[in-house]
Amino acid sequence: MTDYEASTAFLGEWGRFQQQVFFLLSLTIIPNGFTALSTVFLADTPSHHCLIPAHLNLTPAWKNSSIPLEKESSQGDALVRSRCSRYKLDDILSFSEKGLLPGVDVNLSNVPKEGCLDGWEYDQSIYISTIVSEWDLVCDESWKNPLTSSFFFCGALTGSFISGQLSDRYGRKIVLFATLAIQTLFTLIQVFSPSWTVFCALFFVVGVGHISNYVAAFVLGAEILSSYVRAIFTTAGVNLFFAGGYTLLPLFGFFIRDWRMLLLGLALPGFLLVPFWWFIPESPRWLLTQGRVEEAEAIIRDAAKKNKIEPPSVIFSPLQEELKPEKRRAHICDLLRSRNIRWISVMLWLIWNTLTIAYLGLSLNTANLHGNVHLNCFLSAVVEIPAYILSWIMFRWCSRRLSLSSSLCTGGLFLLLIQLIPAYMFSVAITLEMIGKFAVSTAFSLVYAFTAELYPTVLRNTALGTCSMAARIGSIIAPFFIYLRSYSVSLPYILMGSLTTLAGLLSLLLPESFGMPLPETIDQMQYFPGCCQKNPYSLPSSKEQENTAERKTP
Repeated sequence: MTDYEASTAFLGEWGRFQQQVFFLLSLTIIPNGFTALSTVFLADTPSHHCLIPAHLNLTPAWKNSSIPLEKESSQGDALVRSRCSRYKLDDILSFSEKGLLPGVDVNLSNVPKEGCLDGWEYDQSIYISTIVSEWDLVCDESWKNPLTSSFFFCGALTGSFISGQLSDRYGRKIVLFATLAIQTLFTLIQVFSPSWTVFCALFFVVGVGHISNYVAAFVLGAEILSSYVRAIFTTAGVNLFFAGGYTLLPLFGFFIRDWRMLLLGLALPGFLLVPFWWFIPESPRWLLTQGRVEEAEAIIRDAAKKNKIEPPSVIFSPLQEELKPEKRRAHICDLLRSRNIRWISVMLWLIWNTLTIAYLGLSLNTANLHGNVHLNCFLSAVVEIPAYILSWIMFRWCSRRLSLSSSLCTGGLFLLLIQLIPAYMFSVAITLEMIGKFAVSTAFSLVYAFTAELYPTVLRNTALGTCSMAARIGSIIAPFFIYLRSYSVSLPYILMGSLTTLAGLLSLLLPESFGMPLPETIDQMQYFPGCCQKNPYSLPSSKEQENTAERKTP
């Protein structure tokens, strides 16, 4: 409502009511942080090799030589035991019975090989079990590993489609807690998954609940909080609590090494959010759009009581909405209707898609880095905290276009530098990757608010929804970028670095929105370069207004 801010201005900016809403909604974001990237530990691939049946009567020499050695590019071309093949058991059993020695009497390069017909033996020094070791998602079945994460993000894509409609129809609060329950309960049910197929089906539903409760909390906070606090909540607040949940993930993974127990540990914190139902109110804005004025007033009066402020006798007028003239409702086709908005939309879809690929690719790749997987994951989470603080500072005082472009280009260039680092300089490579993750996280936080500023009020929610869907498509693809490591360790970095740098350069073509008033209609949007020299519908600057007033003054 156009005068909602004025009607509720008496509440103030940062009273007890606003603090309660801010922190409780932010706390509901924490489970999203460790759920979204839980496959880093749930689906990690332990060191493994073909199982040699214990009942075979092999000499110790042949037992130690039953697995061929292969070069491992991720370990500087060091020779390691093959993960997917072994020497043919019938042949080595025959050599063992004859008393022949491997490498002395028998040239191992001439011994035929076979697949892991009896399964695999997994190293348990880091994990007791993962879904990979549970269901043998290795070798010919290794494609199922990245697909596991893709199922989750397919659920997130579906949730992006339906959450907004459900929230508009049934209310922000109901959708928030219903989808929190879905995420928590289906994560709990996953613990009992009898197969990979069932696990992925349940993971899809968890993805639906994950994105839906995130969006509901985001919208609920944006609609309840006043303008200044809203800016902090939607940039630094939500992102910092998400990062806080992400930092808890390696701690859970460090102390719980079995994937089923880890899932149980990740599900239980969701039950701690149940009491929040009695402390988080419904959105008064949404209630007013539904004609439920008395309920909206009751929430505002309760807020005034908590803030120790005396409310006016009448806060909202029941006829307020009815007196507004009807306008044509904007829809998704308007994002492509004119040349200007079409170019802006396509450019933002590409940037959102690329950013998501880079962010999730780097986050999921922590399990493949040299050193302790839990420490690497913790570092990847911690670098996001200063990144989100920096993004808020840049958003307050810097050019949107230059801030986004510099963040993207910096992240892309550092990722491209990784391939130039020798294999033995692990710490340098990890440092470059963490700097790249820092820059990408900064850009991710910036692009959401930048997008909201570029689009007019009549299209803002629709535009953010389509950008979110573009991001979800990127999240589905991202796990397969990491899968490319099986062909070349440098390939994921080259692709992600190139795409991110290109997105940074393309972002320079977007209109600048820093210091500009938010557009209310499509005609008031800033123009894409080449579409128009000057926006004839742009709002006049204060200087132009003064000059106009002087000319009108006799």
